[in-house]
Amino acid sequence: MIIGVPKEIKNNENRVALTPAGVVNLVNAGQTVIIESGAGLGSSFSDDEYRAAGAEIIESASEIWAKADMIMKVKEPLEAEYKYFRKGLILFTYLHLAAEPELTKALVENEVTAIAYETITVNNTLPLLTPMSEVAGRMAAQIGAQFLEKSKGGKGILLSGIPGVKRGKVTIIGGGVVGENAARVAIGLGADVTIIDLNPARLRQLEEIFGNQVQTLMSNSYNIAEAVKESDVVIGSVLIPGRRAPKLVTEEMVKSMQPGSVIVDVAIDQGGNFETINEPTSHDNPIEVKHGVLHYAVPNIPGSVPRTATVGLTNVTVPYAIQIAQKGVEKAIEDIAPIKTGVNVIAGKVTNKAVADDLGYEYVPVDEVVKYAVTV
Repeated sequence: MIIGVPKEIKNNENRVALTPAGVVNLVNAGQTVIIESGAGLGSSFSDDEYRAAGAEIIESASEIWAKADMIMKVKEPLEAEYKYFRKGLILFTYLHLAAEPELTKALVENEVTAIAYETITVNNTLPLLTPMSEVAGRMAAQIGAQFLEKSKGGKGILLSGIPGVKRGKVTIIGGGVVGENAARVAIGLGADVTIIDLNPARLRQLEEIFGNQVQTLMSNSYNIAEAVKESDVVIGSVLIPGRRAPKLVTEEMVKSMQPGSVIVDVAIDQGGNFETINEPTSHDNPIEVKHGVLHYAVPNIPGSVPRTATVGLTNVTVPYAIQIAQKGVEKAIEDIAPIKTGVNVIAGKVTNKAVADDLGYEYVPVDEVVKYAVTV
């Protein structure tokens, strides 16, 4: 199989889908890897490093898309890339389709086989999302601390406080991988940290992990409203695999916050957790101010630490890419349950129920589509 890696074109997206080490693994598994020239520079990987690893360097993105049997990316294709879609092309990347109706339409119409990193599931975990959730969670706390600075438009609070001055308050909505990692860094910065989650068993786990360094609260509108009102930084991290993120923080709650407070919406890839955020921001223009509150809604937070993020991502994606390439996509879907859960679109059908429900498509189980394709 020919595996193609184009350069990412999303705003300030400096990650790349493969490291040179990942190329070595794929080539040793008998696959051909083609990479767009300069694709790895944002992550400090040179074309020469990729050549030494066994990849062919190609100058144009269009040639990569045309030659490859499977395209590996980091972020979802943008509109400028839809023209490269074609029947039977395998696309292996983060997709977040519930928040991307136009992309979903283009994938369906062009009969692309779209396998989403973020819905591959193993024992109720999301192994291909986990490393980026770890990065985004840790970054979210840093970002909150940064934009609290007066020079950045914040209220001028040091999260750790100093002797005789109270600490800044950070509320994290969602106690999953993002939330746990955000708490880890916020605690390290010395903040007063509250974690809100719907699952009491998870809250117990978090208390076992952090002890009395955190306050845990059950997720309901009352507790969220009270915590948001008192907070200097609120981090939204609630994601439901495949679905649009729930809007848990209302506009009235945001209005209750003090001017110069900071919101960091890590769930913006799936539509976000805050009513006051309708569109993502970008690394170039990361902040939108509403009701005096700074809203940070950049959808590719890990893109700001691309070397760490790229290595972490490749570590978990390459084993699945090898299975797809060696077996062929239909056989890989049949044989490997996690890959089956990653298939969002195939042969013009939406095979992820959450995406189908949110965007109004007929849901067709992937087994039915693959079985039909094999018999035909």
